[in-house]
Amino acid sequence: MFSGIVQAIGQLQSITPRAAGVRLTIQSDTLDFSDVQLGDSIACNGVCLTVVDFSKNTFSVDASPETISCTTGFKEIGTLLNLEKALKINERLGGHIVTGHVDGQGKVIDFTAIGDNRRLGICAPENLAKYIAKKGSITVNGVSLTINEVEHCHFSIHLIAHTLKNTMFHALKEGDFVNLEVDIIARYCERLLNESGIK
Repeated sequence: MFSGIVQAIGQLQSITPRAAGVRLTIQSDTLDFSDVQLGDSIACNGVCLTVVDFSKNTFSVDASPETISCTTGFKEIGTLLNLEKALKINERLGGHIVTGHVDGQGKVIDFTAIGDNRRLGICAPENLAKYIAKKGSITVNGVSLTINEVEHCHFSIHLIAHTLKNTMFHALKEGDFVNLEVDIIARYCERLLNESGIK
């Protein structure tokens, strides 16, 4: 479980093919490795992955073919990644409840400067549109964000300068794809309503 509050930026250092999937090695000079252990979960651009090896400033994870096909950010060496270690039970939940299970990829259709901030516009897959609500929460590349405007599959977010500086968002551009995880509460509400027969 995660909060969507990015702790560090990492860079994809190597991609090693395996019998099933790939091993990814990620380097970060700012992630606190003092409490990292084998088997820990670290969200990488919003994808929950398991640490299978680590050193002073790198860690490795194995990604299945399904993970690689359904997400973005793991196909090109040098790609910047938002990193967040799994929550501890006594930690403050600064964002919202994030599982690290990506629901789909969105396409950046607007990345306009507004002073030192940015307006981020994204086109989401049509099947996710019903979960996206104005002033609701969404996870974009592992970052918990508040939705400003929604029009069917398109939604926009206002990124402040602090968020741009401390995440990989400063490297985004129009046409890029991002990992999306919708608010899990919306999914549970849908399930409850369906089970109760309410339309």
